[in-house]
This record gives sequence, C-alpha cells and structure tokens, in this order.
Amino acid sequence: METQTEQFECAVIGGGLAGLCLAIQLADHGISVVVFEKNKYPFHKVCGEYISMESWGFLESLGLPLSDLDLPIIKNLGITSDRGFVLNHRLQMGGFGVSRYSLDHHLFEIALKKGVKVMENCRVQNVERDGEQAHYVTTSLGVFRADVVCGSYGKYTPQFIQLHENQDTPNNALNYIGVKFHIKTEFPADRIELHNFRDGYCGISRVDQGWNCLCYLTTSRNLLENRKDVRLMEENVLYQNPFLKQYFTQSEFVSRQPLMISNVHFRKRQTNSDGIFLLGDAAGSITPLCGNGMSMGMRASQMLAKELILFFEKKQGRESALKNYQLAWNAAFGTRINAGYHLQKLFGKSRTTDFALRTLHSMPALTDRLIALTHGEPF
Repeated sequence: METQTEQFECAVIGGGLAGLCLAIQLADHGISVVVFEKNKYPFHKVCGEYISMESWGFLESLGLPLSDLDLPIIKNLGITSDRGFVLNHRLQMGGFGVSRYSLDHHLFEIALKKGVKVMENCRVQNVERDGEQAHYVTTSLGVFRADVVCGSYGKYTPQFIQLHENQDTPNNALNYIGVKFHIKTEFPADRIELHNFRDGYCGISRVDQGWNCLCYLTTSRNLLENRKDVRLMEENVLYQNPFLKQYFTQSEFVSRQPLMISNVHFRKRQTNSDGIFLLGDAAGSITPLCGNGMSMGMRASQMLAKELILFFEKKQGRESALKNYQLAWNAAFGTRINAGYHLQKLFGKSRTTDFALRTLHSMPALTDRLIALTHGEPF
C-alpha cells in the first residue's frame, strides 16, 4: 500500500455532534485529528433538537458560549393522546432548544479554530488496518493514515464496519421513518410537546431563529399504506390527533419539503468494530421519545476522549482503551436505552397511550421517575 499519505493521530468518520465534540477535546490536548464529513456545513439533520441541561456545561467547556445565544430554556412537558387527553408536567432538569443547523456549524467553526482538519463533502469508502499500529482510511478525497479511527457516522452502518449480526439485524416490526420540519406558530418557548398518533409520535419545541422544530417518528408501514406519500400519511394518520392537525394546518412552514430518514432502528449496538471506536448513534441510539440522543452522543465523546488521551499519552494500551470505553458506555447508557425501549411500547397506540397518560397524570412522582430514567447527571 502507498504510504505517502497525510497522517494524523486520530481520524473521525462523521462530523455530527458526537464526532465534532470528540475532535475538539482531542485537539485541546494537542492530538492531531481529521474529521470526514459527507456534507458541507451548515446543513439540517432529522433531529428533535431538544437537549437536556446535563450537556450545557460540557458544550460551554468546548468553547461554545451558549449563554450568549439567547436559546429557549425548556421546563415544561406536554404529552397528548389522539383521544384528546393532555398530560402536563414540570421537567425537573429541563433542557434547551437549538437547531442542528446552528449547533453543528458552531462546533465545526470551533474545531477549525483549534486545528482540527475537517474534510467536507468527503465520503469514507474503506478502512484497512495495518497491523497494530495504524489504519488507512480511503475516502473520495484521498487516502489518510491514522493511529486511531473513530466511527461517528450516525444510524446507517457503512459496509466496511462489521457489527454482530444479532445486534444489528433489521427487524421489519421496528422499522421507522423520521420526518422533520421547522415551523412558525404560536408556541411557548419554555415548553416541549409530544403528540401521539397511530404507530408514532411527534415532538414540537422552540429552537433558535424563532423557529419551532416539528419532528415525528412513525413506522414505515404507515408510509407504505399511504402510497409512500408523506402529505397523505399526515392527513390520514397524524391528523387523527386534534393537536397535530391544528399545528399542521395553522402553522407557517419554513419549508414544506420534509427532511426525511428511513430504515431507522433503535437498539444498542457495540462500542467498537475491529479496533474502530464507535460513538453516538453508531454505538446505539435511544428512542426519540426520550429526547436525549444528543446528550448521549456528547457524553460518549467525553468518555472516549478520556480513554484516547490516556492512550496517546502512552498511559494505557489500545486494548485497555477499548475495554474501558465499553465499560463506561454500558454503565452510562445501558439503563437509558432499555428504559426508552420499554417506554416506547406505551405510546403510539390509541387506547394504551390514553390509559398510560391518565395514569401518569394521577401519579406525578412516577412521571418524574420515568423522565429521570432517560436523563443523566450534568457532565
């Protein structure tokens, strides 16, 4: 193999939230990092765009002045059933709203200032390991050499990544699509709402620019039953919830063209593949109902950065770094992912959802406990 390639200590596949946060932390410790991102910043992503307050201090530690951005602080939750019942609840920790368009772009600019090389419009085609010492990353913009490779590529697994079959085998019963819009409507800046409909739910919350993020998840079956027509599916399925019908019919859409992802599955995967460290949705994604996937990705980047810094300082070997990261990841997120999976079963079914919401309305302490299961401590 040709070895006259650009060399880095760490290569990160995917320049989303977790990947950029990892790159910034490593650069702060003098580690050379290259990030490969298939898009060009700034760009939109399908995402609920609510971040729990556990992540506030971490983002500011990276150099992002959140206090100066005048972001909405979210303290109140509303959950509705398609039968018209509303559960209102005060969030103990709460969160804040920011679009991925803005957040990822801010982090991209911070990364550049700290010396990270970000390759935009760059697709990774293959990763080959050269013994124990290095990896060669083949991309659409050339071949790069890195001592360590990290995968932060999101929910879709590249062909060159090998995952355990029993953890990543598609299951048609759990095959979802995600759809996102930004809308302008009368909506409290301190509130997030989750609106249930048949086989899905839709979140609404304020973000920057005076926009509101409207993002829903549903089964691919709902789309197929409506001739793969998103607008028709919304009218036939989502409009059965009177609150959603009002938002869809009485709001101003920033763009009526939806941003979509398909073939979405929610499960724990694994934290490495043949020596490639995995983080963010690449390692496992929490159901959007729990609203904390972004915080999980950022916290995973902090845990992985800690292990990699020790590795590059020659205070631990590669195998120890892989093992310690896996242990930390399982301890931090195992309960969250399981809780999200079981909570999701309560929603998206008319009678079950309505009964669950009425029960939780009469038991606020239980509601607090369930919400706490999906949140972590500030980091």
